[in-house]
Amino acid sequence: MSRTYFFIFALSFTLGILLRSFVNLEAGFLFFLAFLSCALLLAYFVYHARTVLFVSLFLVGIALGIFRFDVSEFQKHNPILENQIGKNVLIEGVIGSEPDERDDIAILVIKSESIYEDDAYIPIKLKIRFTTSRYPTWHYGDRVVIKGLLVHPEVFKNKDTGKFFDYPGYLAAQNIYYEIKQAKVSFAGGGEGNIILASLFELKGAFLESTGRIIREPEESLLGGLLVGAKQSLGKELLDDFRKVGIIHIVVLSGYNITIIADFIGRTLSFLPRLYAVGFSSLSIIFFAILVGGGATVARATIMSLLVILARYIGRVYDVTTALILAGFLMLLHNPKILVFDPSFQLSFLATIGLIYFSPVIEKYIYFMPKNLGLRDIALSTVATQIFVTPFLLYMTGTFSLVALPVNLLVLFIIPITMLFGFFTGIIGFLGTTISIPFGYITSFFLSYIIFVVEKFASLPFSSYVVQSVPLLLVFVFYIFYAIFIAKKLLPK
Repeated sequence: MSRTYFFIFALSFTLGILLRSFVNLEAGFLFFLAFLSCALLLAYFVYHARTVLFVSLFLVGIALGIFRFDVSEFQKHNPILENQIGKNVLIEGVIGSEPDERDDIAILVIKSESIYEDDAYIPIKLKIRFTTSRYPTWHYGDRVVIKGLLVHPEVFKNKDTGKFFDYPGYLAAQNIYYEIKQAKVSFAGGGEGNIILASLFELKGAFLESTGRIIREPEESLLGGLLVGAKQSLGKELLDDFRKVGIIHIVVLSGYNITIIADFIGRTLSFLPRLYAVGFSSLSIIFFAILVGGGATVARATIMSLLVILARYIGRVYDVTTALILAGFLMLLHNPKILVFDPSFQLSFLATIGLIYFSPVIEKYIYFMPKNLGLRDIALSTVATQIFVTPFLLYMTGTFSLVALPVNLLVLFIIPITMLFGFFTGIIGFLGTTISIPFGYITSFFLSYIIFVVEKFASLPFSSYVVQSVPLLLVFVFYIFYAIFIAKKLLPK
């Protein structure tokens, strides 16, 4: 019964956040919910009606979900910066995350410390995002002084699909509410970040440099995307091809990607005793997360991935469901804005649900796939996650790939071995370039195969279609249908 109470509270807490994400509610509504839930709670102690307790708990959850979202909004408007919107400002701060380097630009986020106003430096503590030239090279922990136009992020329209992207909401999920346009950046010092994070980023950079001595572009950038999410030099055209064929997740280090990797490791090690398989799989995923630099997105995806491994070990849907709901609840408690505004969280959560609940349902339908090289397991994971995330992807991107399933089947089986040889290429490259050449050649062959498949399928005139508008209600209907289908198959008759 205690689990039932927790499920009701977690569901209502999530609904409260969902409601507040779309509707700006007055404080009076929150007080009304609190008053009503307290009244129902008193009624329960008088009449001992369990239904009354459930309703009271449900209302409390909604109220707390709304309240938690409101708390996350406290730093949304800084009075000092609000007075400077649309004006040129001079701000000093420290680069607080790994620079996002593209072809010729770098996107940086600083933890600001002060703004120059009225001939004085005024302390401010918040994140600000801006774009500058990629060169000179910027690093995590660099102290910089930025001069430019202070603005709020704005919603923009995708030229290819015609869909509007809630860019302010996406940045808000990262606690970023301000940008600087036309930024002119000056270096003012270095080495001021967290020493552990700085070391991890430095290790990541050295690893990519090691693989780059053997593997040429665009294969080098593809390997960087596979291993550490460094996809920047693939170029817009090739990245668009990956989107068209529905496998962009392998190069953006999304939660979807990490979940697939976790499931593959778990299935590959299924011949081991369960405890050893779970231990080794979990350590592999954690090591992978550390290698790519940690970060909130990767951390959340890692938790989802560990749940996939746990599901394979426990085998009891009810216990895994409790762990999944608890993990989702704690993530939303930490940052409520990821529910609506963080696509990576949404994808990793949906992919995890697909692997845990949908894979067992469709397993009997792919009996014809050979087990050699793990093809049946890869096909099962691919089909389950592809079917489960497609409605959301269609709503989010407006692009429907007709070749996504065959391309995933042709590519995903080679991803783990590619990552393995790519990892060896980088690690052995630290010892010497010459001895890593054999591993580099094998890795390049696999990477070339992936690019070949992607480009050939992307060139087909029917590879993808743009859907201008997908109603959110239709997406909910799809997932309700999925839930009913899974419940009928998995729950006892």
